[in-house]
Amino acid sequence: MNFKPKPILFLVLLNLFACAQDKNPVNTKNNYEVVVSDLDIPWGFTFLPDHSMLITEKDGRIIHYTNDKKIEIKNVPQVYNRGQGGLLDIALHPEYETNGWVYFTYASSEGNSKGGNTALMRAKLKNNSLIEKQLLYKATPNTTRGQHFGSRIVFDDSGYLYFTIGERGNRDANPQDITRDGGKVYRLHDDGSIPNDNPFVNDPNAKKAIYSYGHRNPQGMTLHPRTREIWTHEHGPRGGDEINIIRSGKNYGWPVITYGINYIGTKITDETSKPGMEQPFHYWDPSIAPSGMVFISSDKYKGWKGNLLVGSLKFQYLNNCYIKNNKVVKEERLLDGLGRVRSVNEGPDGYIYVGIENLGIVKLLKL
Repeated sequence: MNFKPKPILFLVLLNLFACAQDKNPVNTKNNYEVVVSDLDIPWGFTFLPDHSMLITEKDGRIIHYTNDKKIEIKNVPQVYNRGQGGLLDIALHPEYETNGWVYFTYASSEGNSKGGNTALMRAKLKNNSLIEKQLLYKATPNTTRGQHFGSRIVFDDSGYLYFTIGERGNRDANPQDITRDGGKVYRLHDDGSIPNDNPFVNDPNAKKAIYSYGHRNPQGMTLHPRTREIWTHEHGPRGGDEINIIRSGKNYGWPVITYGINYIGTKITDETSKPGMEQPFHYWDPSIAPSGMVFISSDKYKGWKGNLLVGSLKFQYLNNCYIKNNKVVKEERLLDGLGRVRSVNEGPDGYIYVGIENLGIVKLLKL
């Protein structure tokens, strides 16, 4: 018997298929060189002053890649490796050469309840081991949910430390409530203390480290090379991945406003805008599942300086965003099909380096 789909079912299937496709053209005038091979999930990486790398593997390992060798760092804190949680981003203090501080975010089970939540720690390196470990922030409460831990780390020009925590899969409670962790961008001094001009320091019930709220799951954050503003991106649900410019005390809307829908196709809300809530600088529909984010600030790539690069986990490419007149005017796929892009940074040599799951760290080359 031949199966003939009913018209409604056919339209649903057609819509699902259409939503699964990415619209961006492929730029074939690029290639890559594998710099660090045989990595599983290189969630974050940073360059040391000698141009060697510190790389986080989601399973809880920090790897020092130096002189073509991978050295596993000892005394790393225990990581709650569940779902999207694990060892996350890593960054150096802007004055690392004088103070030696390394910062990293990770899913931590520390606390009285089961599960884990995102934490921020700093430590120093000595003899391939972490010493002087200091827990600067630990989100509460723990939960056994495996989604939406965030988390990226950025320092601004004034030395403030920003980091992100996703809403941990609790969209109805966390992102819109400044008395709760999750769905936020946080700002601290480098020692973990609260800046006295943070937007909610005078609210007796607020989490004082919060800088902005109403976020879903920010897994990309970077400093604009010209304006010096903090930019983030975050995962939407089905559709509605966003790029946002982060400003003090602002509400970015999730889940009250969104351009996405539930994964099963039902509506989350009818609202895409509302007074008192920020609009995204840009959004994607369909979702590209963004992770990692950096501006090209060097002259290594003719015609690309000032472009914003965003990794796509879902479609497995590096998204090259051309920005003009304060909007994204063109997008194209780089390193197309190479693998799930997890992290991206500009190296001290001006080249772009990309962390790709089940491959390693590659250097982007333009043909």
